[in-house]
Amino acid sequence: MKNKVPKKMLLGFMQIHVLIQAKKEPFFGLGMIGELKKLDYDLSPGTLYPLLAKMEQEDLLKMDIRLINGKNRHYYSITKNGIEVLEVAKTKAMILFNELNEV
Repeated sequence: MKNKVPKKMLLGFMQIHVLIQAKKEPFFGLGMIGELKKLDYDLSPGTLYPLLAKMEQEDLLKMDIRLINGKNRHYYSITKNGIEVLEVAKTKAMILFNELNEV
């Protein structure tokens, strides 16, 4: 497998990171790509934007269009459902972290 984590697993981790950022403050797509890059995720807009759209369809995020410097920019923020899902993910992640430390 060449020491690579399957894309499907990484997308799950990325969704949690997206929810964390959205809880801190609204973000726009290219800004999120930069934030994820700091966490060592290398992804393209072609990967991120479908992920954000899916999270919006699942009522985890909501999107607002803002006029910034004469351009429409899509900003994403967390929904009530997204906050609840993030809390569940946090609990599950702590259990997983503890389990990983036992290995």
